[in-house]
Amino acid sequence: MLTTDGLRSFVDARLPHVHETLGAHVRAAAAELPVAGPDYARLWRSIGEQFSGGKNLRPSLTLAAYAGLGGDDAEAVVPVAAAMEMLHTAMLVHDDILDHDEVRRGRPNVAGCRRADLADRDLPADQVEDHVLSAALLGGDLALSSAYDLVSRTSLPAHHRIACLDLITRAVRATIAGELLDMYGDLTPVAEADALRVAELKTATYSFVVPLLAGAQLAGADPTMVSHLERIGTGLGLSFQLADDDLGVFGDPGETGKSNLSDLRAGKRTELVRQGFVAASADQLAVLERHVGDPDLTSADADRVREILVETGARGRTTALSRRYARDAARIARERVPAPLSGYLVDLVDTLDGRSS
Repeated sequence: MLTTDGLRSFVDARLPHVHETLGAHVRAAAAELPVAGPDYARLWRSIGEQFSGGKNLRPSLTLAAYAGLGGDDAEAVVPVAAAMEMLHTAMLVHDDILDHDEVRRGRPNVAGCRRADLADRDLPADQVEDHVLSAALLGGDLALSSAYDLVSRTSLPAHHRIACLDLITRAVRATIAGELLDMYGDLTPVAEADALRVAELKTATYSFVVPLLAGAQLAGADPTMVSHLERIGTGLGLSFQLADDDLGVFGDPGETGKSNLSDLRAGKRTELVRQGFVAASADQLAVLERHVGDPDLTSADADRVREILVETGARGRTTALSRRYARDAARIARERVPAPLSGYLVDLVDTLDGRSS
């Protein structure tokens, strides 16, 4: 009988196959249109460079749900797990456009790669910006289409392929809905922002719920188990996003690979910031209103914002909320999910709690 350690070993042993699948897909796609020229191939290579350095969270969840619920064809699940990572890459590329970020995991993202390619060209600034935006937008589209491609080309039975393709569509639509709420949030007073709804749509669905359900679908899970995994995935996703928002303000860029100023400069309506605005005194509120959303925010000003988020208890409350969602997910896993998947998910909660990147 498979144990939790055995399930973890299964996942760890298959992740290299997932990355081999991703690499092979990128290489084949880059070479299939030689008439398109070297820039097309270079764009594919920049997509491939985004796979390393991540947590492999999404493919791991698909692999774990599949084997943990009785799936026994290790090769069948690998392309679907790869599709989950490809989908994640697409979402990151497009999210970085919206956030005006050109660094991901401590190195240039697709936009940053294109800017580096043009560094030695004597081009007008607006032309460079057009190139950078075009590369990121089109690169994200290539990655998104590839998530579908990886599933559609598998040898899985048609009903499994269609179910997984439907899950990808669900993830895309939920994420776009969340992104819209997030991006249009600057029209809403900070204290009235619905950051938790954004987190559920933008993060929980594609990062936790859909990967778990994809593995469960391939393993033949019944509707009741699917419902339990949906609740677990939502709780994990909300907890993960709340922690991610904290890292976006309080994290060490050397560990996270991202700036701890960009979220504040963008004025992102996170639950952390919302809590700060709600609890701030008049003097504190004046500081928050002056600095949150300031594109020229300095490190010193950011430090003052951080102090207020601590002084008002905003950071403590959002950290506690994150842990509550995680505990609820762990409880459902223990009570409703069979071993060894239950143990794997409970261990995942412990791993994610207190992460620094």
